[in-house]
Amino acid sequence: MAVETDARSLTRHRLVEQVYGAIFSEITEGRLAPNTRLIQDELAEAYGVSRQPVQQALLLLRNHGIVRDAPRRGLVVAPLEASFVQNLYEVRGVLEGLTARLAAERNPARAGREGAPLVAAGQAAATGGSVADLIAADIAFHRFLGEIAENPIIVETAAPHFNHLKRIMGEVLREDEAMPARIWDEHAAILSAIAAGDGEAADRLSRQHIARAATVFVDRLRAQEVASVEDARNRRVAR
Repeated sequence: MAVETDARSLTRHRLVEQVYGAIFSEITEGRLAPNTRLIQDELAEAYGVSRQPVQQALLLLRNHGIVRDAPRRGLVVAPLEASFVQNLYEVRGVLEGLTARLAAERNPARAGREGAPLVAAGQAAATGGSVADLIAADIAFHRFLGEIAENPIIVETAAPHFNHLKRIMGEVLREDEAMPARIWDEHAAILSAIAAGDGEAADRLSRQHIARAATVFVDRLRAQEVASVEDARNRRVAR
């Protein structure tokens, strides 16, 4: 009986993970836009599951800041706020710079050996144009650098932010066709510095890479926020 209970519990857990991933993918890829209302019955029907895993997945998404409560609307997709993204990327710049420096000092040979295929995969994704593939390749590259930096505290510090980073990348990559190629050119330069054992250059290039990305992302989000305010004002005037 205990084995059967454990098996059912594991199955439910996996189902919740699958529903979480499906909802998150739709948000990241733009099919569920910010402020879209999330109705459990509709989601359960769309994914062919009961309401329970949908409810649990939505609660997890709320706890992670991906969805939020809205008055009289239930749960909605949380908007990305420019101030939050600015703050996140300020911290990320410091972490990525330190990660690259440590990777260059501790594992330059491994960086050259194992990092090249990751860059090649990212460049292929940039050519292919799939936002999901681009995000996966980007996360894989930065996780690899975290691994070879051999500082688990950096990895643990960065991990909670990966879902937000995926959302931010998805938001911009859908709108900027030239950006993926630039990102992977910068990744290639960072990897070259690490493989050469040049910690100072790796640190500098990583910080510059994050700062450039932050500028694009934050400017885009601020423009969207201004447009949203103006749209709301125009609707009030029209009444």
